[in-house]
Amino acid sequence: MAVLGNPDMLTRKIKLCHINAHITCRLCEGYLIDATTVTECLHTFCRSCLVKYLEENNTCPTCRIVIHQSHPLQYIGHDRTMQDIVYKLVPGLQEAEIKKQRDFYQKLGMEVPGDIKGELCNMKTHLDQRNGDTKSEETANKEAGEEKPEEDNDYHRSDEQVSICLECNSSKLRGLKRKWIRCSAQATVLHLKKFIAKKLNLTSFNELDILCNEEILGKDHTLKFVVVTRWRFKKSPLLLHYRPKMDLL
Repeated sequence: MAVLGNPDMLTRKIKLCHINAHITCRLCEGYLIDATTVTECLHTFCRSCLVKYLEENNTCPTCRIVIHQSHPLQYIGHDRTMQDIVYKLVPGLQEAEIKKQRDFYQKLGMEVPGDIKGELCNMKTHLDQRNGDTKSEETANKEAGEEKPEEDNDYHRSDEQVSICLECNSSKLRGLKRKWIRCSAQATVLHLKKFIAKKLNLTSFNELDILCNEEILGKDHTLKFVVVTRWRFKKSPLLLHYRPKMDLL
């Protein structure tokens, strides 16, 4: 009981260099950025590093286990928890990365995507709070109440957008009346499945497969990820096909 009552016995300072091996990418040897985990073995890398590596390989860079014989990119996923941990442990890393992304878009003369703008606003709020420059709770709640309707009505329109053409790839399903759509780059393949199922009055969205370049897409892939990994250097819109599951045409 005496030990439990002593706060010095419950906390222990750990140097960052002692845990670097757990929060760095084996491929670039830098801190994890856009952390992405292999579902087969749970090893984590930077997304850009892993995607580039899997263009030529189908095994995990760490343990060499085969991820998938032909479509390894379908068996990796964004690890938000790990990325949050890295940003909290490494001072200034998140701010530096967001600044790099903002400068990249500005250098190309492109509008900064909404998700990066949102991160900048959150980062500024966090820094203000850390420096003690906080507003009263009453004022903060009032401003939040005033801004909420605008936020609720945004429907991700401020996000980076992706233009898509949805084509039917089976005689067992009918085509969409409006096959060209534009939506947030953060939307996933699962969102598209639900959209198509609703438009075609299907009993379940699980009855569908969505393909890009004749390759079935994982349901958790974001559209931005699909564009980067499967539609690179090709002109808009992103062409996707849908068909019933197990329908081998």
